[in-house]
Amino acid sequence: MSVPTSTNLPRSGPTSGDDDGLTDFDGAAEILRTWGAGLTPDPDLTVSQWADRHRMLSGRASAEPGRYRTARTPYMREIMDRLSPGDPTQRIVFMKAAQVGATEAGNNWIGFAIHQAPGPMLAVQPTVELAKRNSRQRIDPLIDESPDLRERVKPARSRDAGNTMLSKEFAGGILIMTGANSAVGLRSTPARYIFLDEVDAYPASADEEGDPVTLAEARSLTFAHRRKVFLVSTPTIRGLSRIEREYEASDQRRYFVPCPHCGAMQWLKFDRLRWQKGRPDTAEYHCEGCDAAIAEHHKTAMLEVGEWRATATAADPTTVGYHLSALYSPVGWLSWSRIARGWEAAQGSDEAIKAFRNTILGETWVESGEAPDWQRLYDRREAWKPGTVPAGGLFLTAGADVQKDRIEVDVWAWGRGLESWLVDHVVIEGGPDRHDAWSELTALLDRAWPHELGAHLRIARLAIDTGYEAPAVYSWSRAQGFAQVSPVKGVEGFNRSSPVSGPTFVDATEGGKRLRRGARLWTVAVSTFKAETYRFLRLERPTTEERAEGAAFPPGTIHLPHWVENEWLKQFVAEQLVTVRTKRGFARLEWQKLRERNEALDCRVYARAAAWIAGADRWSEARWQDMERQFPDRDAIRADSGPTPARIPGTPQGPRRRTVRSTYMG
Repeated sequence: MSVPTSTNLPRSGPTSGDDDGLTDFDGAAEILRTWGAGLTPDPDLTVSQWADRHRMLSGRASAEPGRYRTARTPYMREIMDRLSPGDPTQRIVFMKAAQVGATEAGNNWIGFAIHQAPGPMLAVQPTVELAKRNSRQRIDPLIDESPDLRERVKPARSRDAGNTMLSKEFAGGILIMTGANSAVGLRSTPARYIFLDEVDAYPASADEEGDPVTLAEARSLTFAHRRKVFLVSTPTIRGLSRIEREYEASDQRRYFVPCPHCGAMQWLKFDRLRWQKGRPDTAEYHCEGCDAAIAEHHKTAMLEVGEWRATATAADPTTVGYHLSALYSPVGWLSWSRIARGWEAAQGSDEAIKAFRNTILGETWVESGEAPDWQRLYDRREAWKPGTVPAGGLFLTAGADVQKDRIEVDVWAWGRGLESWLVDHVVIEGGPDRHDAWSELTALLDRAWPHELGAHLRIARLAIDTGYEAPAVYSWSRAQGFAQVSPVKGVEGFNRSSPVSGPTFVDATEGGKRLRRGARLWTVAVSTFKAETYRFLRLERPTTEERAEGAAFPPGTIHLPHWVENEWLKQFVAEQLVTVRTKRGFARLEWQKLRERNEALDCRVYARAAAWIAGADRWSEARWQDMERQFPDRDAIRADSGPTPARIPGTPQGPRRRTVRSTYMG
């Protein structure tokens, strides 16, 4: 840097007209100081230091608006600083509970990159729609509330492509936001920085082009050791959880905090949180060292002096992994007493306990896929008139399994809370190459089953498997109309939020002519419905005496008729969920047959998928009541089907003495 010579400097001494006594030399020195400050590089900050100095939280994006303070969540400091360019770590894995500040840490990293270390960045949400929502609710406020970022990101204008909903350009880099369901978005540009948020909610494949995490990370390989990848998620199911798999391959860090009484360092475990039964407000944490009770007000001081410690050896030395439960939630956020209250409220519901383990403890849920004993199901069969829909049933769906020499169909009635009854089991002899077999299946769609309260019900929706002779299935389904018939393709895997996806358009034939996009195909995550079926079969039932006193069957109860045969029962529980190891040593869940034939279980899964497609999992209470109003004796339905769950809504039905296919099905 060249410095001006003395001949270029103003001479010292008073200046004409100078009232404040400043010399020419003083003015020159001020100029040099300002000039030097402009040439001085920005301080070498870490991500946490940048956040404390530059990050402002917006009222529309945070429950605690104002300046960001890492001291509020001290456990995030090391995680954020691993994302700094000066740290050699390339991959940071964070398996965590909900609402512990992980997403804000990722946003701090985005702001830091824009301001301090510009480069191409890719931020991935589970879906494109969620990416758009995150852009509006998180990224726009991040930029708007920071003057330093506003200077670097052009304001959004209708004709300015540099700042759009999913793209933010800045000097030296660009932020691309996309969804894991978009293969195009994942391969759009090379990226030095990659932020993968809620990876356990990603689909198994992005537009059938492969694992979204693998596709996204491939964008960073050209940056070699300078790349940074941040994988964050609340975990889901053991053996299927991406974030758990990544964490187990890391050095598995835990946040150790000292006991305020004996000083013993420990990481917080749920079984050390104790309270008086029925009084969650008495919750206290008990030290592993001295077993003394630790009141929650000590938590702030404990977190301040806590430290991350590795508990394993990483398979890849450039990867570090962190795990954190909501037990560490800062005072004023989620309290220990609320955690205790949530645990007590979850008892009796597998779904609620699963949500607690995932979102509060940050741990995976272990699916219990042990096959129930078919003989126990035989002993629990119930007597009602064959071919009749019991009082609690509100609509019918069917699942059809196409075999080489037959088509097997099971008809199920569904009521409130997904309580269900097997109404009929039909075997149509002859495979898909026999024309009469399809005619008999068509006749089944028009058949009416009498209801115990007087109506006659027809099948609202039939789901038919396309695994064998798909062209014939598509052709028949097209002829019947997709409002009542849904061709389905089963895929292995769990997807509790969307176990059925689609429809996608596939080719079909009509009169020997190929019709492009002539059929609609639904994809079913069969593992989800198989596990649900086994869970429903394990539900405790009220005794005869309890039923006489008005006790109801729990939501989800599966009722089997007395006429069902042993072979059908064996098929119904013909598979078991087991944990297998991949070639890389990772665990995954897989359904394996215990016996060759499993048509009854498959038909149940397809009938359940038909109920999902019809919308039964999403109907409102008003719709349930509308269904029931079609029966003269609504009280009989309520008494038979039990209490109404808040989550599951209703289904269609027909008036008394009327045959109904249900105009309510969409």
